[in-house]
Amino acid sequence: MRCVIKADIRGRLRVHAAVDRMSLGQADILEYYLRNIAGVSRVTVYDRTCDAVIEYSCGRSDIIAALSRFRFEDEDAKALVPEHTGRQVGRDYQNKLLFLIAKRYTKKLFLPHDLRLAFTVINAARFVADGLKALWNRKLNVAVLDATAITASVLRDDHETASSVMFLLKVGELLEEWVRRKSIDDLAGMMSLNVDKVWVCAEEGEVLLPVSEVREGDTVVVRTGNMIPLDGKVISGEAMVNQSSMTGEAMPVRKVAGSYVYGGTVIEEGECRFVVDKASGSGRYDRIVKMIEESEKLKSQTEAKAANLADKLVPYSLLGTVLSFLITRNVQTAMAFLMVDYSCALKLTMPLAVMSAMKESSRHHISVKGGKFLETISEADTIVFDKTGTLTYANPTVAKVIPFGGNDENEMLRLAACLEEHYPHSIANAVVEEAKRRQLHHEERHTTVEYVVAHGITSMIDGQKASIGSFHFIFEDEGAVVYEEDRTLFAELPSEYSLLYLALDGRLAAVLCIEDPIRENACQVISDLHAAGFANIVMMTGDSEKTAAHIAAKAGVDHFVAEVLPEDKAAYIREQRQLGHKVIMIGDGVNDSPALSEADAGIAVNSGAAIAREIADITIEADDLEILVLLKRIADGLMDRIHRDYRTIIAFNSMLIALGAAGMIQPQTSAMMHNISTILISLYNMTDLLEE
Repeated sequence: MRCVIKADIRGRLRVHAAVDRMSLGQADILEYYLRNIAGVSRVTVYDRTCDAVIEYSCGRSDIIAALSRFRFEDEDAKALVPEHTGRQVGRDYQNKLLFLIAKRYTKKLFLPHDLRLAFTVINAARFVADGLKALWNRKLNVAVLDATAITASVLRDDHETASSVMFLLKVGELLEEWVRRKSIDDLAGMMSLNVDKVWVCAEEGEVLLPVSEVREGDTVVVRTGNMIPLDGKVISGEAMVNQSSMTGEAMPVRKVAGSYVYGGTVIEEGECRFVVDKASGSGRYDRIVKMIEESEKLKSQTEAKAANLADKLVPYSLLGTVLSFLITRNVQTAMAFLMVDYSCALKLTMPLAVMSAMKESSRHHISVKGGKFLETISEADTIVFDKTGTLTYANPTVAKVIPFGGNDENEMLRLAACLEEHYPHSIANAVVEEAKRRQLHHEERHTTVEYVVAHGITSMIDGQKASIGSFHFIFEDEGAVVYEEDRTLFAELPSEYSLLYLALDGRLAAVLCIEDPIRENACQVISDLHAAGFANIVMMTGDSEKTAAHIAAKAGVDHFVAEVLPEDKAAYIREQRQLGHKVIMIGDGVNDSPALSEADAGIAVNSGAAIAREIADITIEADDLEILVLLKRIADGLMDRIHRDYRTIIAFNSMLIALGAAGMIQPQTSAMMHNISTILISLYNMTDLLEE
């Protein structure tokens, strides 16, 4: 692509594409193509001006070369763009807002007084109807105050004030809808993107394919903890499916042969094979959006507080109007209480503050499913970490394989990888990667694989029952034994590693030593989280007490809980909440999902299991614990901003009411100053929190 460099400073490049115009789709293709370049940290493409701003840490020549190779028609570049990007949603609401402003000032500048008055009366009808409806239902809320102010202005032939009040109310409604729609679109888009590859049945066995290559009629296999990528009909197997992403219901639904499954839902237990009925992008996104729109989950509590506060102040405004008129017998003085209400500013600025915070979070690779979860992060005093993949690196490695019973080391690793490759967890990935590093190919040799959450996996291989998992699973649940001649070797197993046990036909066949090093910055991050206000930082793990104590001491957590099952994690969080703590849970695996659901706010690591991402309220896409400190700063900044907004709006508008009631300023002046202050606060709320 030919382009012109408009600005060039270290680490930042602004280029102009040499095209006549750029569609929204083309802007998305260019943006996601540039994002895919190694070393590019941020990209913003402006379709109206055909400009792109690129922030990078790689070589400048790499960016130039990539731009020169780019073509809008490139199928590989198009494939990088998700089904929904949010650009169209943003443009739609921008156009609505611009149209609303243009319509107002066109009427004001070009229509005669009588025609403007007629339009004002027509527009006022909706607000008056809402006010009457509230009174009919015995509610004295903001709708009543709005209707009273608008009606009084119209009756006094002050159509300009009435029109101004209605304009600000419409802008507030539009921005509130924009915030909610953007949250919905971001969440739905994230859910649509969570499946990269799936297991497809082929003549040669199960084949791992990109979801984009799956077609109608293909047979797909999905197992415990994985997301169902596409819609289809089950032909075999049995599974309990979490359909909360489609129906909002948290209880899993049993799926058997003949049942229909939906893309975006997650298997909590079991496995199933289904024939794909609809390929990617055929309606799943729209159903996700519909579910979220009907749910109150995304509604920020701060926005609800703003509306409630505005409603609580209504009786005082109406009382002030009546008392002012009775005392002064002056309609103009009484109007001071109606012309300056608190609802416009409160209902307009709060959604903007929430939208700005969520947008700022997304720029730092944090996906927040609703503004209320930022409020929870700010108020929480307890944070609970799952060890593996959070406090320790998400990509542990196999340090050594210790064979038992005379088995071959490489053959045991090959067998373990064959079982583990079906389940997305950091330790399973470590086993598969080690087999790949040793160039050990592991064709499908087993029958149906059964996964027991937080315990292990069983299957039949060459007529033998194979089991792999924790000590508890292999020796207590499965009843495996150690060969007599291997007891000394078994007693000397290294304690510094996490141990994964493999048994064949009830006898220990091998032990895989998993090196799970703590993150380099974990200790500093824990210290920073303490300083940020978390009084109790806990680590939970299924590892042994000795291994857990070693990691906990290095990380500097306040407390640790070892050898826990999924239900134990959830029970611990439930107990902390009952004690009055507000708890955040951070995890990445299938076994973390009950705890993520139980917490006031669940945070999932994007590289983890699909069900963890599905249940979590916040997803961290960056593989860095420091992102948690950043999230806390954004959440605290949002709450500080909202509290400042409350104080500023109440104080300033109360001053305007007092000045109007004293006859020191005219109602029109009060309304104008009220509108200007609302706009200024709104503009302030659109700035980044971290730059304050």
